[in-house]
Amino acid sequence: MKEKFSLAQARRIALAAQGFSLPRPAGPIDRRHLARTLSRTGLLQIDSVSAVVRAHYMPLYSRLGSYPLSLLDNATQSRKRLLFEYWAHEASLLPVETYPLMRWRMQRAERGDDIYGALAKFGRERAGYIEGIYREVAARGPIAASDLEGQKGSGGWWGWSEAKHAFEWLFWAGRITTAYRRGFERLYDLPERVLPPAILNLPTPAPADAHRELLRISARAHGIATAGCLRDYFRLSPADIKGRIEELVEEGDLIPVRIESWARPAYLHKDARLPRKVEARALLAPFDPLVFERTRTESLFGFRYRIEIYTPAEKRQYGYYVLPFLLGDRIVARIDLKADRPSGVLRVHAAYAEPGAPPETASELFEELRLMQGWLGLDRIEVTPVGDLGPSLAAIKAS
Repeated sequence: MKEKFSLAQARRIALAAQGFSLPRPAGPIDRRHLARTLSRTGLLQIDSVSAVVRAHYMPLYSRLGSYPLSLLDNATQSRKRLLFEYWAHEASLLPVETYPLMRWRMQRAERGDDIYGALAKFGRERAGYIEGIYREVAARGPIAASDLEGQKGSGGWWGWSEAKHAFEWLFWAGRITTAYRRGFERLYDLPERVLPPAILNLPTPAPADAHRELLRISARAHGIATAGCLRDYFRLSPADIKGRIEELVEEGDLIPVRIESWARPAYLHKDARLPRKVEARALLAPFDPLVFERTRTESLFGFRYRIEIYTPAEKRQYGYYVLPFLLGDRIVARIDLKADRPSGVLRVHAAYAEPGAPPETASELFEELRLMQGWLGLDRIEVTPVGDLGPSLAAIKAS
């Protein structure tokens, strides 16, 4: 590998690292495909919004195509689970092998460090109550916070019930974990009743060793990245990575490189690939690992991306739930999409092309929408001709 890369080369390296340089499987998709994808991404971010589908289901679809949602559900629920839930890049599903690497964060949380201030305060002031909730989980788990009588909060973090606060504190501290979800609600149980014994029995690495290994995972998932990107993947602090990147360079895991037009130094993972061409086609969730770090997305793809869920409707630029559209090695469009399940309709509210989008963008996007419609089990697509790409999609649908 050379020491300086063009922006186009850096994009291809990043896409290959995330699995987008590979064709989607032609046959049935099974746990082997899931495991290989997870070995590249390292995590799947969780989010509650289900305008199209819950965020953690989408990255697998973007890379593998139509797969049964039960494949991921089973990987998070069975005794042979591949994944567990914890705080990484926000709430995430992580390969179970990563569990020991997160114990430093659990230990900090138990001390009241690096968690929400109000939750840390609750942990200090309501220790006895928290222990009571822990005993409830031990006796009755799997159990949800709402299963305790009289423990209904008013909505939002600030409206959590006391039981919900206690469950969250115990979850952060690693004393309980998610056994499975009911809808989107967590049901908690003890780690020893949820996680494979072989994982629980692994030794706890020193924090510096855990941070170094998490940076390795991050570097493999990025392919090429700045120190800030490497740190952000698992939300490590500047203090956490102090000296760690230099150690990985010395060990040969990371190679310092330069990227055209980037002022910041970058690092190439030792196993990164630079394909001659990337022929990807995928709709991406707002929380896909390829795009969830917005500064990197803009630097790498020239694509400024902000989610507008919490923006008042009249102030939104593109729409409520907007998915980037990857074609080749570029993000060429964005689409405001909703899966209207009661009506059996995949609704395109608006679609916008990026500057320089190729002429085939609309036709390729519509084909991807057809695949998504089938994956979600919807009957048809309806297109509102809003945005500069909307009329083209509507015309294709009508033809």
